[in-house]
Amino acid sequence: MKRSITFFLLLQCVAATHIFAQQQNPVKWWNPAGNDFPVLEGQCLQGATESYYDRFSAGAKNTLNPKVWGLSHNSAGLYLKFKSDANEIVVRYVVQNKGNFAMPHMPATGVSGIDLYAIDRSGGWQWAPGHYAFGDTVEYRFSHLQADHAFTGGDTEYRLYLPLYNTVNWLQIGVASEKHFAPMPLSLEKPVVAYGTSIMQGGCASRPGLAWTAILNRSLDRPLINLGFSGTGLLEKSVLDQMVEKDAKIYVLDCLPNLTGYSSAALEQLIKDAVNTLQGKRPEVPILLVEHSGGVKGSIMDTTTLNGFENANKVLRSVFAKLIAEGKQHLYLLSNKDMDWDINATVDGVHPNDVGMMKYAAAYEKIIRRILHEPSGNIRTTIPVTQSRDIRSYDWRDRHQEILALNKKTPPQNIILANSIIHFWGGDPKAPIARGEESWNKYLAPIGMRNLAFGWDRIENVLWRIYHDELDGYQAKHVLFMIGTNNLGDCNDEEIIMGLQALVAAVNVRQPQTQIILSGILPRGNMEQRVETLNKRISLLAKQLKLQYINPGKVLLKKDGKIDESLFSDGLHPVAAGYEKLGQQLQQAFH
Repeated sequence: MKRSITFFLLLQCVAATHIFAQQQNPVKWWNPAGNDFPVLEGQCLQGATESYYDRFSAGAKNTLNPKVWGLSHNSAGLYLKFKSDANEIVVRYVVQNKGNFAMPHMPATGVSGIDLYAIDRSGGWQWAPGHYAFGDTVEYRFSHLQADHAFTGGDTEYRLYLPLYNTVNWLQIGVASEKHFAPMPLSLEKPVVAYGTSIMQGGCASRPGLAWTAILNRSLDRPLINLGFSGTGLLEKSVLDQMVEKDAKIYVLDCLPNLTGYSSAALEQLIKDAVNTLQGKRPEVPILLVEHSGGVKGSIMDTTTLNGFENANKVLRSVFAKLIAEGKQHLYLLSNKDMDWDINATVDGVHPNDVGMMKYAAAYEKIIRRILHEPSGNIRTTIPVTQSRDIRSYDWRDRHQEILALNKKTPPQNIILANSIIHFWGGDPKAPIARGEESWNKYLAPIGMRNLAFGWDRIENVLWRIYHDELDGYQAKHVLFMIGTNNLGDCNDEEIIMGLQALVAAVNVRQPQTQIILSGILPRGNMEQRVETLNKRISLLAKQLKLQYINPGKVLLKKDGKIDESLFSDGLHPVAAGYEKLGQQLQQAFH
């Protein structure tokens, strides 16, 4: 009896301590549904939703198959983006099917759970494990958070993936009241729009972030709209009519797992009609047709099931060949062999486990990068990534969004892709710092120069920005690269040259008519000799690629080859007098 009383008192003390801690550190809560601007990524909308976390707008209800409409309330593929400096984040939410958090072949963490990822200062992805409890209100608590050990302090960018097979009724995110929290707006980049089956919806990932669509969303770092509907991915025109309203970067049709029972003639007609529906309104948007992932011989022993998979794939391959022969363009095929599924890839011969999801996503990334001309190399200067190393001066993502909007509103004539030396010079979009605005307005504004420079950018960050639409939708006269100085500390000269080659190739695809100018790296204190040596290689590269080469930084040097410190504030960034000299040099290069 004494032991029971002691244990009871101990529990009371723990509870009191917890309540006291909560009183000492009150939590502020954010509800996405009440935000001042749209924040829920992944929806396919042409109007207001019936419920906030729906994938389709309310107007689609009367046109869609009732089963599709019912499944569209599941939040598969939906995610929220926010920034915070909190070391603990709490998410609480209510789902519709409280009595069915899990399925026999899929855990509650995948069916009804959430998943939190972060991006470190150099663009690397991090995962946050959470302590969770499923009940009338589901709660996830993410503690001791630190995404980057090299760059500490300030906000971290987060991505919160929502449940795959359950419907969210309401959700709140909480951080300590003294911590910063800022929701991020919807991306202005064109999305990947994918239509498919339960495999696309997320069956049977162990958690939402391991659904292949979420993995692909992170690897491409591009918005992705998941139109996967369990058992009802039937290439229905009502769904195709919804997805074609989205001006996509690419359309994906991955419905064969739900079409194996159709006759060859009926399946062929469905595929042709789907392609015609999409290309009838968006003829230039690529379409990726996808084989049944489970049709690889040797992956399962059930010959009847396997033959059904393979017969559907034969029809798809035949239709694809006919459409290409008829002259259809922007049409591509992903084979099940490229998915590389084996006996370890599924939970039931059809639905992928986490291993299968990773293989699926890898195959998708490979072919989509090829289709969109977004290759990713194996050295750091050829791997496109974001960055947020200069969090005190500006917001990297916000500047990218601003550029996309500005380019669409007022297409630029000439552009500079560079780092902080140019970013904080002057021009549009406006920066929080302008060290040489007078000279910019004198020499560069008259020739229609757009400042696409970002503080702390390296070659790989510029590559990401080119891949993510900063050069799309207009025709520039000149594209000037003044990039590489921030790579000097981590990369050798060969890596820098290979990165510049990747940048030139990326521009040639997107702006084939433009004149590309390669600039030598501007001089910096105590590195003059290395910069001079590297610039000789950049000059040689320009000659090999038949590009114009300029070396405007020479006007910032003294006769002995050292920097003129009177023209710099810190041995790297020019003062107004230095920008005056640079302005004259650059204006001459554009005539």
